[in-house]
Amino acid sequence: MGATSCGLAYAGASAVQPVGDALAKSRKLSRRIVEAIAPFVGYAYLKTLRLTLRLEYRNRDALARAREIAGQYILSFWHSRFVMMRYAYPDRRLVVLHSEHGDARMVARMMRWSGLAQAWGSSSRGGAQGVRQILRLVKDGHDVGLTPDGPRGPRRRVQPGVIAVARLSGKPIVPVGFSARPFRRLRSWDGTLLPLPFGRGIYVYGEPIIVPRGADETEQERLRAVLEDELDRLTDEADRAIGIPLEAPRVEDAA
Repeated sequence: MGATSCGLAYAGASAVQPVGDALAKSRKLSRRIVEAIAPFVGYAYLKTLRLTLRLEYRNRDALARAREIAGQYILSFWHSRFVMMRYAYPDRRLVVLHSEHGDARMVARMMRWSGLAQAWGSSSRGGAQGVRQILRLVKDGHDVGLTPDGPRGPRRRVQPGVIAVARLSGKPIVPVGFSARPFRRLRSWDGTLLPLPFGRGIYVYGEPIIVPRGADETEQERLRAVLEDELDRLTDEADRAIGIPLEAPRVEDAA
């Protein structure tokens, strides 16, 4: 009986292995299918939003004032409002920073079809490499688009990267808030706002923020906090103007 039991156990384990391999291959194939199809669906949805939303722009002249200061600028916005930010920028020479995980690569394909340049890196991995790529493209005449709390948060907390890019490039930061109605909230770390078609959207631009090249750590931290407060103000102003509830404050602020 003991030998029989061992034989059955061995046979069962041998049978489980192929099943496990098949499931792993199936999941990998499903992921590849999603990565192939999702950018097309997302791009089509963005085009639909652009065609059907009634968009309002407040203080968009801030972009022209920033261009007068240094020729180019850094457009900065919270990650939770990134969906429609392609249309906050009126030109086509924009470089955006992506992290290196799979979801970001799908978004990058959509942005590339929109005519935007790509740089790769994040605050957690490859950040310095991403900054170097951005600085090279700035020299070639590109503006920059950055989510200073991306790619994984903390939510609505400006990380030092955007301040470093502004200091090293000499380009001013133009903060912008966006809101839309009707909308859905995605179940993501930042509660991304997803506008729905045939509604309204509003962009609210702030005045350019300049980070001097010689700014010491204290001054850089002060300007980081200034940008953080301004992004909060503009995003909340857009939410109030469109008539939706404000986002919850940062965890540190809510405590």
